[in-house]
Amino acid sequence: MSGYLALLRDPLVARPFGSSVIARIPIATAPLGLVLLVRDQRDSYSLAGIVTGLFAIGLAVGSPLWGRAMDGRGQPRVLVPTALTSGTLLLLLTGATVSQAVPAPVLLGLALLAGIAFPPLSPAMRSTWRVVVTEDRRRRRGYALDAAAVETIFVGGPLLLSGLLLFGWAALPLLVTVVLLIAGTLVYVGSPGTRRAVPSAVAASVSGPGTAVLHRGGFVLLLAVMATMSIGFGILDVSIAGLAEHLLGSADRLGVLFAPIAGGSAVGGLLYGSRDWHSADRRRLLVTLTVFGFLLLTVATGAGAEVPLVVLMVLLFCAGLFISPNLIAAQSLIDALTPSHRLGEAQAWLSTSITAGAALGNSIAGIVLDASGPRVALTVASCAVLTAAVLCLVAQQTWSRRAEPLTVTP
Repeated sequence: MSGYLALLRDPLVARPFGSSVIARIPIATAPLGLVLLVRDQRDSYSLAGIVTGLFAIGLAVGSPLWGRAMDGRGQPRVLVPTALTSGTLLLLLTGATVSQAVPAPVLLGLALLAGIAFPPLSPAMRSTWRVVVTEDRRRRRGYALDAAAVETIFVGGPLLLSGLLLFGWAALPLLVTVVLLIAGTLVYVGSPGTRRAVPSAVAASVSGPGTAVLHRGGFVLLLAVMATMSIGFGILDVSIAGLAEHLLGSADRLGVLFAPIAGGSAVGGLLYGSRDWHSADRRRLLVTLTVFGFLLLTVATGAGAEVPLVVLMVLLFCAGLFISPNLIAAQSLIDALTPSHRLGEAQAWLSTSITAGAALGNSIAGIVLDASGPRVALTVASCAVLTAAVLCLVAQQTWSRRAEPLTVTP
């Protein structure tokens, strides 16, 4: 852990990283808070699901747009107005949901707009890592620390929301979400480390299809790999809920099965980032995807064999060890495949591909669970991840040919 502690002792790293973690808690609390509020006030899980789905679609659409804007205009000029706008829209959505006189289509429109306006905090922090940490090994540790923090957010966010619900006011989680979003973003953009991530003169002066990252074949292949892998993630998340209902009698106890895989992901990310690797990121991504896919297949086999619960939890933990390394390797590969003046846009497209893939996986999982049960759903999840590994293998030659030397805008 000494390498991570050394990073956190650096004020150029600690302040933007800590504030970005706070500002990103709403990524976990906002969707679940919307589901619970709409269900409580409008008595409809269907409406709650549509509202949350539109919020997620807005996130996927808006992130690349704001990422590209950050490249040309700088982080503060994008993050502050988007945080204020998204926070205001979430407040309006909260009030409209509580007010029974507001029709459902208004809720849908507000949710979509709040998602589109949501600030691209993860791409922003990844860009800041690249600027404030110039050594490749320390940067990889930074990416690992960031990945572990995101896993903690997705575990701790629902716990925070559960604690807020104890006060008996269904709107409270969303109100706290807005405060965390705006306050965390303002502290982040005011930190000295963030101010080093200056806008690129090239990105500000050059535009058009010739400079778009989506015109780079190696980058598009990476998005395809990560989207396919994320379909497996989405299937896995819903399958765990179905598995909890099958083994433990209630989907409400999914935390018993979710905690091992989330904890494994955090531990795996920290272990991965602490090592000095001599192989290329593209090759490590192929290995981690392949191992993760086969471990998911083992989990699926164990789920159908009525193995003891503790054995299944160990299998889930082992599978989780390879989740964060996949994301870290992909982030590092983007550094090699993307020109420095398009990094914000590139990282935002990565987030969009992961979000879209997971959403599609959630939909597929529901159909498979109803038709065949959790064991088959987990098998489909492993097949999606192994398909991503095959795509990764196909992309190896393209990535080796298109990788660029790392350049940092001073």
